[in-house]
Amino acid sequence: MSSNQFNHITDVQLIDRFVSDQNKEWLGILLERYTLLLLGVCMKYLKNEEAAKDAVQQVFLKALNEMGKYPINYPKSWLYKVACNHCLMQLRDQKTSLSLADNAYLVDDTSDLQDHQLKEVNLTLLETCITELNKEQQTCITLFYLEKQSYQAISEATGMSSLQVKSHIQNGKRNLKLLMVKKQPLQ
Repeated sequence: MSSNQFNHITDVQLIDRFVSDQNKEWLGILLERYTLLLLGVCMKYLKNEEAAKDAVQQVFLKALNEMGKYPINYPKSWLYKVACNHCLMQLRDQKTSLSLADNAYLVDDTSDLQDHQLKEVNLTLLETCITELNKEQQTCITLFYLEKQSYQAISEATGMSSLQVKSHIQNGKRNLKLLMVKKQPLQ
């Protein structure tokens, strides 16, 4: 199968087809779409091309094992999150395996790792809080911020007016902030 002939099929439709017939080629088409994104994410964390390529393969294996176990409404975001988590686990494993002699080297990297871990905690919290918004706010926030769609595109996709979309985004953003503050772990 040539992936170009499937450009008209959305990511979610590819997952649905994979779940229904277990044909791994559907998943292959989806993963091919995001290979460069995943490689970039892994390079950002691991700073080594070979390690990043290996990490992308591990993300693919995880995707193969996890797809279909639960609904994935935003495959790109989900794959990005899986890649980030995988890289953070690798960094954590590397950090714990270093000898005491290497601790001086860790001083600079520890703050970077802590920053990444804090960002990951906040992203996970944000994902949780988004699911607690009402359906309209959740849809509008996700389409606007995660999928970078315009008010007009969201309006056409949802059947809401542009004013309703704007209102749901503003109210959703305010509610997200309140939820995040309420649930923020002590630091």
